[in-house]
Amino acid sequence: MLEKYYTVKGYGEAEIVIEKSRFICYVNRATTEEEAIRFIQEIKKKHWDATHNCSAYLIGEHDQIQKANDDGEPSGTAGVPMLEVLKKKGLKDTVVVVTRYFGGIKLGAGGLVRAYGRAVSEGLKTTGIVERKLMRIMQTTIDYTWLGKVENELRSSVYRIKDIHYTDQVTIETYVEERQKETFIAWMTELTNGKSRITEGDVTYLEEDVKG
Repeated sequence: MLEKYYTVKGYGEAEIVIEKSRFICYVNRATTEEEAIRFIQEIKKKHWDATHNCSAYLIGEHDQIQKANDDGEPSGTAGVPMLEVLKKKGLKDTVVVVTRYFGGIKLGAGGLVRAYGRAVSEGLKTTGIVERKLMRIMQTTIDYTWLGKVENELRSSVYRIKDIHYTDQVTIETYVEERQKETFIAWMTELTNGKSRITEGDVTYLEEDVKG
């Protein structure tokens, strides 16, 4: 599993008009090729009357699966430029479809490359990008007398609280980077005067919005 990577936040869409042609970009996250193909088919069904429904996707930790489809546009003028935008952004597990309704004015090969690339860029702005960081869930169990202090310290620290479970004691689940585990345990032990029980939970990804 990658320590961190970028992907799209989820579904999004954007539309631009160039020389009277409408370019509508649809973006989504896809962790398998089946998901990507299903999404492309949904858009094609929605826009069955469009001139073109061009698509691109890349999937896998090392972009093992990469596909680009010009859907009738001149070879290399649509799908590949769309895929290149995803690569330049460093995105993974992402699928894009650009639907074109021809407006009567031909754009030429260079114009098409720019148009499809720009459509994807606009779609990504609408959707938003997230960084996914691999984290260990650390579970800290304490008596209720320690809750206020520990929660306040955690919320003002570099660590992110995932959840708090209230039973006869309190268990706080915290996202901690693998390399910070020992530091976290030492800090929490000192913070609670050794009155906490700290255990390791699952490994999962924490998503944070990327600005700009």
